[in-house]
Amino acid sequence: MIDPRRIHFLNLIPVQPGPVIYWMSREQRVADNWGLLYAQKLAVELQQPLVVVFALADSFLGAGLRQYGFMLRGLELVAQRLEKLNITFFLLRGDPPQEICRFTAGCSAGAVVTDFDPLRIKRQWRERVAAGSGVACIEVDGHNIVPSRFVSQKREFGAYTLRPKIHRLLPDFLSGFPPVERHPFDVPSSSSRFSADDVLASLTCDRRVGEVAVPSGEAAAHERLYGFIDNGLDNYDTLRNDPNADGQSGLSPYLHFGQIAPQRVALETARAAGGSVSGDAFLEELIVRRELSDNFCWHTMNYDNVDGFPEWALKTIDEHRHDRRDFVYSLEQFDGAETHDPLWNAAQREMVTTGRMHGYLRMYWAKKILEWSVSPEEAMQIAITLNDRWQLDGRDPNGYAGIAWSMGGVHDRAWGERPVFGKIRYMNDKGCRRKFDVDRYVRNFSETSGTG
Repeated sequence: MIDPRRIHFLNLIPVQPGPVIYWMSREQRVADNWGLLYAQKLAVELQQPLVVVFALADSFLGAGLRQYGFMLRGLELVAQRLEKLNITFFLLRGDPPQEICRFTAGCSAGAVVTDFDPLRIKRQWRERVAAGSGVACIEVDGHNIVPSRFVSQKREFGAYTLRPKIHRLLPDFLSGFPPVERHPFDVPSSSSRFSADDVLASLTCDRRVGEVAVPSGEAAAHERLYGFIDNGLDNYDTLRNDPNADGQSGLSPYLHFGQIAPQRVALETARAAGGSVSGDAFLEELIVRRELSDNFCWHTMNYDNVDGFPEWALKTIDEHRHDRRDFVYSLEQFDGAETHDPLWNAAQREMVTTGRMHGYLRMYWAKKILEWSVSPEEAMQIAITLNDRWQLDGRDPNGYAGIAWSMGGVHDRAWGERPVFGKIRYMNDKGCRRKFDVDRYVRNFSETSGTG
């Protein structure tokens, strides 16, 4: 059964007879997908076909071939899996709201079901479809274990305020999933099959940002999850802050593209290691910290600029915006890993070459951009541009919240005052050296290592 608290009606139009459209967006998978399950339930009740569509925008927040390739290869596998369930899949091209409205009208749809997403552009897309499609539009939160709209109606100060709200509701929401069944009602026309390679060849995205050797799709996501549970979860608490140890789960791209449900990850982790120090530490990151990022973006329209910082942080960065910087670099210099700091350069090269950066280093990386930019505003835009250009998991609430934490004290508190940073928490390479072997990491991602 799908908890009704996951469901939000985007307009007041009643559901009508006609095919049910599941507008797949954030949750790009078949299994463990509350939105797809709700759409199928609705279609079966109406005795109507179920159609899944994905609207591909050729330009999306600076995404390049790296991100489009990972996404489209996963979607190609989704289409194949859906076909076996008698559910048709269509890949649409163009302005997403316009294409969804056109498709909905063309098949005389009875309802559109879609995913919750806190990002501003996705919210605007949903609003346009709800206003212009002429059919019932229904949103389902299949990303947050405790639905974001339900758990809190305000921007939370930090993990310490959101955590008790989530923990109180987890027993209600952390349940198993029913399977998607073979759909009993046929669609008159067949699926529009597509080749990821063919679509990629026609895209006008940034091709300088090449694909990386990370397998895409639901099966790869589950393989990564169970590999981490078997070989990394027990040591997560002690190794997660060491970039040399490969102690993190590696699930971030799969979670970002919705190729695995966070709820499935939580269920399997709790089953394997719930109550252990490492298991609970991982679940804290997966549930509380990740859902805190959604809360931040949902309740902060300026999540990607300094206007989203708390009042105390805005005051302190303004007081120190004219402080002397020992080093100032341009976007191009940052992008090329051309700073004076070998550790920062190595972190940038890791991101460029692998599509990922260790979470602990991402904080250091962002804080140094603040320290070496002419203004907090420019620093914020440089960090977002580089993060979204190179990271497989770019354009994600976790990324925006993490950069805002690093540069603007979001979900943090005031610290001792110092130049440039004011009262924003400071980090330097000495602190990193206490955490891990910095020289080894730098060697791994040096210009001559073969990795860069």
